[in-house]
Amino acid sequence: MSILTLYIVIPALMLLGLWAARNINQVRGVMVCGASALVVLSASLTIAFINLRAAGNADTVLFAYSLSWFPSLNICYAVGVDGISVVMLLLSSIIVFTGTFASWKLKPLTKEFFLWFTLLSTGVFGFFISVDMFMMFMFYEVALIPMYLLIGYWGSGKKEYAAMKLTLMLMGGSALIIIGIIGIYFFSGATTMNIHAIAAMHNIPAHVQNILFPFVFIGFGVLGALFPFHTWSPIGHSCAPTSVSMLHAGVLMKLGGYGCFRIAMYLLPQAACDLAWIFLILTTISVVYGAFSACIQTDLKFINAYSSVSHCGLVLFALLMMTRVSCTGAILQMLSHGLMTALFFALIGMIYGRTHTRDIRELSGLMKIMPFLGVGYVVAGLANLGLPGFSGFIAEMSIFVGSFANPDTFRRVCTLIACTSIVITAVYILRTVGFILFDKVKNPHFETLTDATWDEKLAVCCLIACVAGLGCFPLWASNVINDAVGPILDSLNIVASI
Repeated sequence: MSILTLYIVIPALMLLGLWAARNINQVRGVMVCGASALVVLSASLTIAFINLRAAGNADTVLFAYSLSWFPSLNICYAVGVDGISVVMLLLSSIIVFTGTFASWKLKPLTKEFFLWFTLLSTGVFGFFISVDMFMMFMFYEVALIPMYLLIGYWGSGKKEYAAMKLTLMLMGGSALIIIGIIGIYFFSGATTMNIHAIAAMHNIPAHVQNILFPFVFIGFGVLGALFPFHTWSPIGHSCAPTSVSMLHAGVLMKLGGYGCFRIAMYLLPQAACDLAWIFLILTTISVVYGAFSACIQTDLKFINAYSSVSHCGLVLFALLMMTRVSCTGAILQMLSHGLMTALFFALIGMIYGRTHTRDIRELSGLMKIMPFLGVGYVVAGLANLGLPGFSGFIAEMSIFVGSFANPDTFRRVCTLIACTSIVITAVYILRTVGFILFDKVKNPHFETLTDATWDEKLAVCCLIACVAGLGCFPLWASNVINDAVGPILDSLNIVASI
């Protein structure tokens, strides 16, 4: 049995512990123990993975394990990780850990909230360790379904509408994915749904790939905020409770980019080369449109939600450029954005919990009243606009440098257009920081507010440390990811050279 099975066993034990818990202290104890165990597991897995690579292990997938599940359909319980999976598992465990403390005082029905939150986390972890297409899709669905209740009951604002819109649009994307997966399985002639086995066969005809590719890429792209299928994202984020926004924007949206790269581009390389220009146009629009939309918002959550549309658009944009540097930058962006946006949503939730408003026109002078949260927001903003020393800088530089390295004129023009998002991002970040943190306090009630509590400080400090740590020491992550994107790019380059 692979060590990766612990990513399913630990959340399952957490669910049992939560079900048996009789008071809020027991609920918190179960969540802290489980989330801490996941962080330790992910850190240990990352170190072991790096050591195996340093020792010269040339296997594409490590810690692999396969067990026949539904023999009649050739479905297996198949797990394994490469460099991309490893960093995504590490990101997910960090967000679950910090999200637990961000919701430390959540009421009502705390126990039920954490049950659904843990089930959502189970789907995320299962998705990233899966190498069987059916198993990956199953965990994808497990990750989506709890969102309806988490937003519809514990959310705020137009929560019922937001939950329904998010669920329907993402389930629509799921319908496209299952069509694509079934098509890949049957037209490949494979006797397995193992992703790497199908990729090694190269059996799917080019005209079939061109039909299946839009189904899979758009299906996953809906979750990755691909224009014009992104409209669920801003309203969903704005109405979700704090830790759900953290997990949703920080991790769940990364399932979209991961699926586009791992299934659509890896298994349908000919179509990826032929149709990339269409989706490059859409992702370029996502990048610029998301940044411009963030500029005109007055709600803190909407600003961060549209910012996420722009940054997640950069992920898909860089993947479609199909250079090693751009694809490495795309995965770094997934990691970086997950940490940054989780930090943003955590801080916004903490500010809203005290001021009961997210309107930047009503907020001012918060740096004097709650300096810890104010400094945290400044750090998050600087990381988001790509200041050197933070994770956003190395990710965006890799994306733009790698994208412009593609000699195709059309792709270079798209890169130049996408680069304008850097300036636009600086505009809305500096505007927001100026509005809410400085100047005089407009509302006398704010003078009585308190700064962050110990649990909130723990969550914020952990995320800031990760954002700064990745920005100052990016080489370990870059090397791990760079090795993993190689096999996928090799299949694309082979097709492109034919």
